[in-house]
Amino acid sequence: MIEFDVSTDAQGIGIVVPRGRLTMVSAPELRQILSDLVAQGTVRIVVDLAETTFMDSSGLGALIAGLKSARQGGGDLRIARPTEAVTAVLKLTNLDKVLRPRESVESAFYV
Repeated sequence: MIEFDVSTDAQGIGIVVPRGRLTMVSAPELRQILSDLVAQGTVRIVVDLAETTFMDSSGLGALIAGLKSARQGGGDLRIARPTEAVTAVLKLTNLDKVLRPRESVESAFYV
């Protein structure tokens, strides 16, 4: 089971927090959430992975789809605070070079 918290901060940055396992079962929901944000004009998005206990290739695919969608809209998607399990998957796939993890949600766009 996974839950998603979705909010927008005062600067118009969308913040998505997946809580639980991001797998082939839950990845389509994340993909839809990210797509909806971009469609609504929120093209700067941070996915806070601090409470994501596991992520498989479907979860990675949803993040990459969101990244592509945000960039096509003139923005970007960034990740923050990945757990050790998520960091291991990112490094294993070399996607830590594309989705460079940030230390906090706040620093994702303001460094």
